[in-house]
Amino acid sequence: MARKINFDLPTTAEQTPHEAPPVSPANRVRPLLGLDRPIKQSSALGAISQSLGGISEKVKRAEEIEQKLIEGQVIVELDPALIDNSFIPDRMEAPEEQNAAFRELIREHGQNVPILVRPKPSDTERYEVAFGHRRLRAARDLGIKVRAVVRTLTDEQLVVAQGQENSGRTDLTFIERARFAAKLEDRKFSREIIMASLNVDKAALSRLISIATRVPAAVIEAIGPAPAFGRVRWQDLTDLLEHEDNRTRAIDMVKAPSFCALETDKRFETLAAGLREKTSRARAETWAAKDGTPAAKVSRAGKKLTLIFDDRVAPKFGDFVRKRLQTLYDEFKAGDPPA
Repeated sequence: MARKINFDLPTTAEQTPHEAPPVSPANRVRPLLGLDRPIKQSSALGAISQSLGGISEKVKRAEEIEQKLIEGQVIVELDPALIDNSFIPDRMEAPEEQNAAFRELIREHGQNVPILVRPKPSDTERYEVAFGHRRLRAARDLGIKVRAVVRTLTDEQLVVAQGQENSGRTDLTFIERARFAAKLEDRKFSREIIMASLNVDKAALSRLISIATRVPAAVIEAIGPAPAFGRVRWQDLTDLLEHEDNRTRAIDMVKAPSFCALETDKRFETLAAGLREKTSRARAETWAAKDGTPAAKVSRAGKKLTLIFDDRVAPKFGDFVRKRLQTLYDEFKAGDPPA
């Protein structure tokens, strides 16, 4: 038999036990998320509201889903062997020392915050976790039962609960959030559901998905969560990968045993430095006229070709070429373009 514990929202002295306290998005208490104080609405969600002239119907639906998840529930103790991970992973594998530290915390103090699971749609004898993957892993390793709230959830409700819980805890790294967003889109979830799940606006979501899809999946998995690096550094790495042959070189680099032995942040730094060094080695070739004058320099990086004119060497030659660009382009179009 599963041990049951009431999981009711707190009431104030002015309320009867049957009255629910007034709740607004700004002062909501979220016990299922492991938070016992109000959460201030994030600036990202505020940006959605402002851009739509107030809280949109789509965001309201996400709010309703969350409200249902936090209403008074019953906590049960389940065998971790009966619970499967979410069908869309969000976290990347943490270092063993972090897992060990978390296990010891659970061993010493117990599991204070329940996980959220649903009956698995394909097998009613089993459950699927919406959030609480680390607590579930710790319980498995310790050989103890896990405290859980069981809810019947649709796929959309599950990913919203999963994403919002992690957003509330703010412990997913940038690339984990980007990877989660891209996986949700691959599963054909709407952009509105993904925005509600990650608590971001449309522009931020586009940036997340862009980086997660432009960086090869093998490279992301090999680097790992890289908690020290945010959007700007991942965007820099994405740009480096656009240079000629860098994508292939990156995949080869991350396969090296010496690379895999590094800590996740060091893996990011090593890859970025290696690609940057190779890119900077591309030297401009000098083009010399028949009279020997080094009139221009030509450099190519990926699909970009650059001409550099030095007025100290060939005064006004660059301006002469610039004025004749249309004529040169017309000649190019009239002939057979080189392969």
